[in-house]
Amino acid sequence: YQLPALMSSCRICTLSTLPIELHGPGSAGQTEYSKEFCPKLHAEGMFVPHWPEAFGGLGGNSWDHFILGEELWAVGEPRGPQYMNVNWIGPVLMRYGSPEQQERFLPEMREGKVTWCQGFSEPSAGSDLAALRTHAEPVEGGYRVTGAKVWTSYAGLGDYCFLLARTSSDRKGGIVILLVDMTSPGIQVKDIPSVIGRGDIHEVFFDDVFVPADRLLGEIGQAWEIINFGLANERIGIPRYAFSERMVHRAVERLKTDGRYNDPVIQDRLGRVLALCQAARLLVYKVIDERAKGKEPNAYGNLARWSVVRADQAVNDFMTEFMPDGLLGADPMQTAHHQRAIAAGIASGAAEIQLNLAARRHLNLPGDK
Repeated sequence: YQLPALMSSCRICTLSTLPIELHGPGSAGQTEYSKEFCPKLHAEGMFVPHWPEAFGGLGGNSWDHFILGEELWAVGEPRGPQYMNVNWIGPVLMRYGSPEQQERFLPEMREGKVTWCQGFSEPSAGSDLAALRTHAEPVEGGYRVTGAKVWTSYAGLGDYCFLLARTSSDRKGGIVILLVDMTSPGIQVKDIPSVIGRGDIHEVFFDDVFVPADRLLGEIGQAWEIINFGLANERIGIPRYAFSERMVHRAVERLKTDGRYNDPVIQDRLGRVLALCQAARLLVYKVIDERAKGKEPNAYGNLARWSVVRADQAVNDFMTEFMPDGLLGADPMQTAHHQRAIAAGIASGAAEIQLNLAARRHLNLPGDK
């Protein structure tokens, strides 16, 4: 297939179908819309072109997937929560899942018919993921899970949860990954009210939830390896800068219309935020290029993640300072970008933690004592 033609088709399909009111980052409306939109992408061969042909993809590479992701994020990400399926949950299952798990879960993912959430963060284990306490007690036929997760995106509408729990006190070796049906008895989901949108984040409580043994992903003791593989895909799997750059161009159009574009202060600030968007793009491209060449993840993924956050927040600061009325109902897309920018430094791993990781992995500085 030809990528330029694929991009053009994706752009036409997206712009002709995405309702502007669904640009928010986690509403029930956006999630439901994704179950209409993603099957359309699948029918056109545009949903998982980077997946191997053996798993229903087109055998493309990381570039194919990521450039399409830019097109979709530039209009607010109509895949909704399903971006996680194609970015990292699906690839994790392809690499570490059993044949039965692959047959059970991958078809629904590639067809755009299912929503997953990730059960990672806990009240006492956010950035320090290895401190998680949710317990999975081995029992006959599987596990009994008890514990709580917090800041879980899409849990209220999720079909399945990619859940981290522990079977022992071994900090990393005691962690297991369970593929949990969210309709299982004993699961309770509560919305967390927030300024970033409607229904995006939740608390999830597990009260003696039974998970069958065949829902254990990977081997005992392999969970930390799997987590790192998944996070390497997740951290730069969201091209937020594409949405931010689009907002910069919308700002230029409006400033020209308002007669403010020639203000030297505004032009200086515009140049700075656009430069941050381009810097984020180039760092992410470096990571994608290394991935396409089969290289192992390294500190550039952390640096790229930090640069994406800086670009997102700088554009949001500019828009808020010079176009505040856009947040009062004048521009739904600006409101959506504002909500996403607030969450950018926390979602997919706190930005400050990425700096710590880059310091150790890229600059070879000592860790905290």
